[in-house]
Amino acid sequence: RLPQSLINEGRRKLAENRAVLDAISKEYGVQPRFVVALWGVETRFGKYTGKFSVIDALTTLAYDNRRAAYFRKELLLALRILDEDHISVEEMKGSWAGAMGQSQFMPSSFVNFAVDQDKDGKRDIWGTRADVFASAANYLAKSGWKGDQTWGREVALPKGFDPSLVDLNVEKPMHEWQALGVRKADGNNLPGRQLMGSLVQPKGGNGQTFLVYNNYRTILKWNRSTYFAMSVGRLADLIGGS
Repeated sequence: RLPQSLINEGRRKLAENRAVLDAISKEYGVQPRFVVALWGVETRFGKYTGKFSVIDALTTLAYDNRRAAYFRKELLLALRILDEDHISVEEMKGSWAGAMGQSQFMPSSFVNFAVDQDKDGKRDIWGTRADVFASAANYLAKSGWKGDQTWGREVALPKGFDPSLVDLNVEKPMHEWQALGVRKADGNNLPGRQLMGSLVQPKGGNGQTFLVYNNYRTILKWNRSTYFAMSVGRLADLIGGS
């Protein structure tokens, strides 16, 4: 369950930032509720962005970690970001693993996806909301997001349903799941739209079942955690709006 305070704050943030979010949505094809949900799950809408020096964190990991080569590459990219003057070294704060700013981008994600939306010459994912939102939308858009689709929905399975079909690697069109007895959580038929979907049970066979679509897989490219992707999708639904 997502905390009600997170949902309420998400609704407020969506309303507060409506104009800039709508413009970004038009440009990148990502619905505002998903941009706000990502922001909320990542950093509680910019409140918790990490207090570590990104350079110090990456330097430590580059020499003392089983993924040293990966962190060395990230360290070099972080130095490039400083060199390009997007942020000062004192303000370049993030997580213990070097994820930066309100969208928690690793330096490689910053280089590939961060956007200077307000055109001030800096891709400021630390302090400029327009840049934070556009960078997140750009990441999703470049990772295969479909702006005319949602992420998934809770569904009900019939008794005796084959558990081997509950697998992200098993993908079927909606009408095939319907024929197998899968229904919306309220018992109604699945939508007639022919999306491809997979069944997932984040808490195992005794928990809820979700039919997830392309956009759920795109969220997993941002963060491979099922819990993360599910939290973003459900928060987006509860925030509502377009």
